[in-house]
Amino acid sequence: MKTDEFEDRLKALRPRLHRYCARMTGSAVDGEDVLQDTLVKALHARSQGARVDNLEGWLFRIAHNASLDFLRERSRNTVVPLTKDVDEAAPMLEADIVAISFQTFLRLPELQRCAVILKDVLGHSVEEIASITECSPAAAKSALQRGRAALRQFAQAPEDTRLPLMSDSSRRKITTYVHLFQSGDFDVIRAMLADDVKLDLVNRLQLEGRDKIGLYFTRYAEVTKWRFVLGAVEGWPAMLVFDSTGPMEKPAHFVLIDWSESRIIEIRDFLFAPYVLESIDWVRLA
Repeated sequence: MKTDEFEDRLKALRPRLHRYCARMTGSAVDGEDVLQDTLVKALHARSQGARVDNLEGWLFRIAHNASLDFLRERSRNTVVPLTKDVDEAAPMLEADIVAISFQTFLRLPELQRCAVILKDVLGHSVEEIASITECSPAAAKSALQRGRAALRQFAQAPEDTRLPLMSDSSRRKITTYVHLFQSGDFDVIRAMLADDVKLDLVNRLQLEGRDKIGLYFTRYAEVTKWRFVLGAVEGWPAMLVFDSTGPMEKPAHFVLIDWSESRIIEIRDFLFAPYVLESIDWVRLA
């Protein structure tokens, strides 16, 4: 496979890989970080001459291991394994799976979570699940059955809403940022940027330095359809961006801002990563 063809396949598989990473990590934003790590590792392995017979299965194995590494590093895997025997569960409908929050998936043991996501969300076979997770087909099938049963049980219980916990200072900063976007005062925003500010247009490009990201604001100024709202994504303060030409029932994308005192040091804009919005937790704060 030629390099251009390989990179095109990576791009095409990116939304499917994100669906897996987001549910494995319990976060659409963290899932994007793990996805980027997965793609970096895949490109490095490719440059080192790795032989790949089944590209999709190979990528999902890398994504699986990267997700587990992320969870272990952050000490976020607090699930309690199920020990009670359960009867074989019927497949869950994809609409039901999509409606289940990422945090609910995180309550499943790792192998159960992996099996349900790969089978009922992404359509892999039990044999493919076994290959990706490096277990036996019998173990993969058992994990799938238990995971389905557990998710149905979790779905019947009331779910806690993750509300953003913001200091007064953090709220003032993000509120000011959103208001400046609403009024088009981009020169004021430029004056707030740190000299080494980083811009991550997720799934498109990364830039560093105040002088290099000026065009980013210019292009937002040129597009009149966007509406900017103070909000939160997965509990983090965010600028929600709505498309006024559509129903505006949910954001078209969102932007996360990182600060150092009064300076903006990083902007993460998900304009070019619409797959991240699938079933994401978000709320308006204005």
